[in-house]
Amino acid sequence: MTIKKIYLPQIINEQELKSVKGQFLDSGWVHHFINYDCDVYDSSTRKFICSFRKNRLKKSQVAWENYKHLSVAARGRGAAAGPIDPTSDYWKKRTLVKTKGFRTSYLVKGKPSKMSVNNQVASTPIGFYEATKALGIDKPCRLTYHTSQALKEYEAGKPYIHELDRWYNKIRPLEYKIQLDRANIKKDFKIDHTAFSTITMNRNFRTALHQDAGDYGHIACLSVLEYGHYSGGLFLLPGYGIGIDLRQDDILIANVGNYHCNSEIYTTKEQDIYNESLPIVFKGNPNVGTIGVYEKYARISFVSYLRNKLIDC
Repeated sequence: MTIKKIYLPQIINEQELKSVKGQFLDSGWVHHFINYDCDVYDSSTRKFICSFRKNRLKKSQVAWENYKHLSVAARGRGAAAGPIDPTSDYWKKRTLVKTKGFRTSYLVKGKPSKMSVNNQVASTPIGFYEATKALGIDKPCRLTYHTSQALKEYEAGKPYIHELDRWYNKIRPLEYKIQLDRANIKKDFKIDHTAFSTITMNRNFRTALHQDAGDYGHIACLSVLEYGHYSGGLFLLPGYGIGIDLRQDDILIANVGNYHCNSEIYTTKEQDIYNESLPIVFKGNPNVGTIGVYEKYARISFVSYLRNKLIDC
């Protein structure tokens, strides 16, 4: 089967995109709606933008059964978490100081918090992470905490990750080989039988405009698990006017060094009625205020990639 190749010009330059970094963009930025098999390139530079394949994955149920509870609250997602809203359920219970865009500190016992943080969203890395330092504590290269706490589920869900890896190899063999060769230099810090080290899982997390900084080669494989019905959540590449309807069983391989985000995730009245009929899967206290996680539906995105700095482990 011949895959359609699309060549698009960059219609918004980097400086303009940078000026709205950390902001939510809507589907009005979309000039090219994609929900069909295609490979997309920059018409000027011929550089790879993305490849999309519809309804290819067969192991989504395996992933759902094992990974659905692994995405937990975090406050370190940077620009992707969007602008700080002092009136939101999470922040209105705190006294904010030094708020700027998508970062803020807050008072702890009358003093500013030691760390500047972002909106609290459900976003968790599983797999491996490089050495880091936070609050004076050195952490070595490691299997992430949430992976170590759910090793049984992590292992049981690997057929899904392996399937993603096989499709990556099939769709983008050149990029795959380069990444696999890099990953194999540090085999102890990669997910076995893949070119990936890490999967970032996001539940009902509408990302604001950002670039991914830690991905080797700026390449990531994206996929989605779904529970219930919802609308929106398009993967936007506003620099090229692209909106991709990534749904369960689809796979998207993208240059995430390009600015990207999601359109609004929402439900219609009919979808709400359907979702209310579903068994409750996720339990949580809405008073905490983690963005998006108290809905009856679930959209869990997987971002599979190789962390660049693991080479130093």
